[in-house]
Amino acid sequence: MEPFSPDDPQSSAASSNGSPTVARESPGTATTTPVSSATTDRRLLSLSVVPSVPAACTSCRNKHLKCNGLSPCSRCTSSKTECVYVASRRGYKGPRKVNPAPNPHKRHASSSPPYSGGAAESCPLMMGHMPVSLPPPPGTAFNPAIVLPEHSPAGYATTTSPLPDVAPVYRNPFAPIMNPNAMALTTMTTTVPPTQAPVMSLAERCFDAFYHYFHAGHPFVLPKDLFVRLLKDGSAPNINTVLAAMRYIGSLYIDAGPARATYLDEAIRLCYLPNTAKNGFLIQALLLIIVGLDGSCEQERARELLADCERFAIQIDLNKREFAAMHGHGNPVLEESWRRTWWDLYVCDGMIAGVHQVTNFCLFDIEADVGLPCEEHQYLTGRIPPPASLEDFDDQLFSGEDREFSSFAYRIAAARNLGRMMRMPNMMFPDHENVARMETHLTNWRIHLPEAKRDDVNKNCQLDEMMFQAHFITHACSIMLHQPLSQLNSSPVQKVTSCAPHRPVPSGETFNAHTQHTFRAACEISKMVTQAVPILKHTHFFTCVVTMSSRVHLSKWALYFVDDEDDLRQQIRLNIGALDKLSRVWKAANTAWGQVRAVAQDIYREKKASQISPTFWVGFTQEQMIRSINADEGIMSEINNILTQVTQAQ
Repeated sequence: MEPFSPDDPQSSAASSNGSPTVARESPGTATTTPVSSATTDRRLLSLSVVPSVPAACTSCRNKHLKCNGLSPCSRCTSSKTECVYVASRRGYKGPRKVNPAPNPHKRHASSSPPYSGGAAESCPLMMGHMPVSLPPPPGTAFNPAIVLPEHSPAGYATTTSPLPDVAPVYRNPFAPIMNPNAMALTTMTTTVPPTQAPVMSLAERCFDAFYHYFHAGHPFVLPKDLFVRLLKDGSAPNINTVLAAMRYIGSLYIDAGPARATYLDEAIRLCYLPNTAKNGFLIQALLLIIVGLDGSCEQERARELLADCERFAIQIDLNKREFAAMHGHGNPVLEESWRRTWWDLYVCDGMIAGVHQVTNFCLFDIEADVGLPCEEHQYLTGRIPPPASLEDFDDQLFSGEDREFSSFAYRIAAARNLGRMMRMPNMMFPDHENVARMETHLTNWRIHLPEAKRDDVNKNCQLDEMMFQAHFITHACSIMLHQPLSQLNSSPVQKVTSCAPHRPVPSGETFNAHTQHTFRAACEISKMVTQAVPILKHTHFFTCVVTMSSRVHLSKWALYFVDDEDDLRQQIRLNIGALDKLSRVWKAANTAWGQVRAVAQDIYREKKASQISPTFWVGFTQEQMIRSINADEGIMSEINNILTQVTQAQ
């Protein structure tokens, strides 16, 4: 057997129990003590006979002594020291082979394990007892990835790191019972879990839904921040009643389940408690409930509350200019809220009377000198200008003052035109002077709009909901004024009664001017559906206006021949899509959608049956016949596609 050479790379391999056979003096240089051939044979024999253990205890490892792997081992038993095991950083790979192949990249046993400070393949756990000082890479500062403890866990000695900015690294005291591949550094710093937003209650979600969806359409309740402050203060009488009504309105936009009925009952109960004071907040609560009930197909109940609300408003002088100053407590935003409450009640009274044609717009005859509301951004930011009056608005063309009025003011003016029209007597002749007088009011409203108010979008390219409502009120007035005097037969749509009862209109030989006014207003309403804003943010009264427009389109489609089939098809499609969207919140829209769909199907079936007869096509060219048939089938196909999509979504 050849003598054991100190230069043999096999002699420099460290055993798994941590006992080196060579000691490193300098990088690349190793020295050994000369040994005899017999000694070498005994070492090889011991390696082949005595099995190696997967890990040595820390005491034997620190002393570079053999460990028998027992717990406790024999050395710790004899020395009466604590026997602690930690997993090897290299892992146990089975018994050693005799004369293993040399590994030129293998560390010498006396060298400390390097720490790369973040490499994925390196282990961040330093298994040696003494800490190792590692300089940072060139050009970089040391940045430990893990916060380390200031003191070692109990039972382990520590030394101070020679690097002043490096925290000492410690072994995990739970390592003996852990998976070696899942070990992690222990820290004395408790990791703070990521903060999560508190889960909102249903009442809070309803409150937020009110401001997100509804407030812009009827902006008389205080802005959110001020309302919350008054609510916390608790000094405003009946403000909790308003909150209950707001929760009911918000519950219409979310899946509130049975809580919706509970919120409605609670809001009405608070409004009619014996000790409930009659003040502006009570009017606001009642008005919110009225709008919600009207959109939920409970018109009879809404009309009862409307009568009480109007009576209470007159009793407390809400229609007087001084009310805002007397009950605003010096807060200009609260004063503006009171002005808006009166005028929104005025507009809602007019819209309910106009679309349902049951009530009589009582507030139109009530004298009121309340100041006109300001612009929406002024109200929301609290920058309230001195309010203008109705006299200022009416005299703007003659006073010579170049004064701007808010969108809310033009909405009020549109509602006043609605009231004027409802006070007109029934007219049997198309050329009646009252018709011309009313059309003059409607035309003046349109042609004298400032340039910034001619569109429903403001200068920031955002929808101006107040002008949106002002425009559709004016278009609805035009239909109600001209359709009874038109020659557009209304019998095909007599089943569409979700918003207003059917009014018979006889057909004529040719279209007169009233028919053209009716067509134009219906098309303008359909065009409003295309506004780039979620349609659910509009007031629910838009439902009845769209239904009114649909009756006109369907009556036109029922004619023998339509000269603008494609345009008519798009109008009907827009209206049906709008009613479908609104039906997700408002039950009235769902009823109107079902009626419009049924009438469209009836018209289609009647037209198909009539087209079988050759006399139907007398006077039509072949091109007109083909175009009419294709238009009818196209409209019905699109309606059926919409129905299929809705059914699948449900």
